[in-house]
Amino acid sequence: MFRQLMTLDEAKRIIDAQLGLKTLGAEEISLLQAYNRVLAEDVVATLDIPPFNRSTVDGYAVKAADTFGAEENQPVHLQICGSVSVGEAPKIIINAGEAAAIVTGAPLPEGADAVVMVEDTDIEGYVLSVYRAVTPNENVMKKGADIKKGETVLKAGQVLGASEIGALAALGLNKIKVFKIPLVAVLSTGAEVTEPGKALPDGKIYDINAYSLSTAVCESGGKPIYMGVVPDDTAALREALEHALTSADIVVTSGGVSVGPKDLTPQTIATLGKPGLLVCGIAVKPGKPTTIALVGEKPVFALPGHPASALLMFHLLVRPVIQRMAGRSMSEGKAVKALAATRMFSAKGRRTFVMVKLKPDDRKGLVAVPVESGASGAITTLAKAEGFVEIPENQQFIDAGEEVTVTLLKGAFMS
Repeated sequence: MFRQLMTLDEAKRIIDAQLGLKTLGAEEISLLQAYNRVLAEDVVATLDIPPFNRSTVDGYAVKAADTFGAEENQPVHLQICGSVSVGEAPKIIINAGEAAAIVTGAPLPEGADAVVMVEDTDIEGYVLSVYRAVTPNENVMKKGADIKKGETVLKAGQVLGASEIGALAALGLNKIKVFKIPLVAVLSTGAEVTEPGKALPDGKIYDINAYSLSTAVCESGGKPIYMGVVPDDTAALREALEHALTSADIVVTSGGVSVGPKDLTPQTIATLGKPGLLVCGIAVKPGKPTTIALVGEKPVFALPGHPASALLMFHLLVRPVIQRMAGRSMSEGKAVKALAATRMFSAKGRRTFVMVKLKPDDRKGLVAVPVESGASGAITTLAKAEGFVEIPENQQFIDAGEEVTVTLLKGAFMS
């Protein structure tokens, strides 16, 4: 196992070619449940918004021409013929020389083409004095000014946030078609791993990966299903993987992928069904033992047990798969430019990812400082690292002071 490593680019090409990734289809859900979901079809307006000419101020609906010449010391006088409130169709018609009281949001009555603000008027009995002229359509939002009937308001693939859901509600929709969310089974392996919340026996560590990876699944647009911790036992592992495959669209495991006697995951996955193992080791550091398989139509990603390595390989390989299955655009992680604080070395023949934190410098701008972990899986790496610097396979090192691109991990999974 891992005698002939693939390059990272080769592994990505195999994922694209073999997994045949597509969305899981659409479902119709309530608009109140649609936050952060992805539209499965274009939304075309079936009515104008607003559906009528409406006042944008409190004041008086008038014929604009009737106010021409009005000044503070020489007002124009109009006859009050009624009033218009919100939520009702106007029952009056504005004739020449007339005005109607109107409130913000109310529909403009027939015959009116402008609204005079109340502060520019005075009233005595049924006579309105106007001290400032208005132009046609002043203080009026025209029918269809916001959205026109037949207009494509939102496109398939858009993620629904507060403003998008507001637009759908404005069109009178209470249900909407969205892409189904991929279910991702997440399980950890290893006799040394214990679930958080339980007592920690001697020689054990708490399960970090299931929690960090499940969160990364959410950030990628999927829904995690926590499958627990599986011991280093072939029968137990096979049973857990079979259960995961029947419960989810994607399976993500961590641990048990190296070459030790307890590393049983690749061999076990290979027995689950065709086409089977696609990738067994990638020429990267960290993350070399990463294994990828396809069982039927369901991808299985077996990631290293080291927390930082597992999260990095998830970011590079699993995240794009979840995004595509969820109908989301495969957004790249956000990146910033910085200067290397020290010389950063690569692992010979392997693409190397150096975890870094960013520090501002008054003279140099941002400086990328490698996170000293002592090992690729040190827990503090996850907390301290803000991103990573990528060193190509054919590059020996990055020198101190050299400009580098830092791909951000903090919030990098958000799409």
